[in-house]
Amino acid sequence: MTFRISSKVSRAVATVAGLVAMPAAFADTSNPYGIDALWANGDIVARSTLCILLIMSAATWYVGIVKLLEQRRLIKQGHELLALQGLELQQHAANEDDEGMYSHIAKSGVEAAREHKGELSARVDLNTWVGMAIGDALDSASHHMQGGLSVIATVGSTAPFVGLFGTVWGIYHALTAIGIAGQASIDKVAGPVGESLIMTAIGLAVAVPAVLGYNWLVRRNKLVLDQVRVVAGRLHASLLNNPVR
Repeated sequence: MTFRISSKVSRAVATVAGLVAMPAAFADTSNPYGIDALWANGDIVARSTLCILLIMSAATWYVGIVKLLEQRRLIKQGHELLALQGLELQQHAANEDDEGMYSHIAKSGVEAAREHKGELSARVDLNTWVGMAIGDALDSASHHMQGGLSVIATVGSTAPFVGLFGTVWGIYHALTAIGIAGQASIDKVAGPVGESLIMTAIGLAVAVPAVLGYNWLVRRNKLVLDQVRVVAGRLHASLLNNPVR
């Protein structure tokens, strides 16, 4: 009786030990056809292509985050300025620390109003002169808001082709190796071809966020510029009603 109980306990302990060891065994099993294998087995061209895709992805996220923070700051400042009127609007806009957006427009309008005197005032009316100065400042603001978007657009349009180039290059070398070995079994084809197709997946993973981010940032840019134009129009009216001398 004691022997039977001991044997049952031993089998139970062995079963539990096997179940405990099973996850560790799975954890030690690595994917032989993953990105690690692609990097280890790839040549200089494959590795360079992968690095280029990673750099393109990093550039996309960096520019996108910087533009998003800039747009949020400008939208907040625009709401604050639209709540002001008259001289208070002129003073507050001119003192904005926004790296040349609202403050540049306000200072351009104020400076134009101060320059409008003497022979210039006889040739050009105040409305036209101030409007020209504010219009030039608006054009400069529009160019500033477009900065960085070309990087995201370039990544979105070229990343799939860069990934496709890596795929074609990898498949070419895989077929060459298979031809030299003289074997075309599934285990000889699946690994190299699968590693090559990873390049296409990485290219799409880089391009899709870039395209979506570009379209989203362009729409937000339009909202920001519309708000800037409204503030500029109110500044223009304020400078006409309260000329700076």
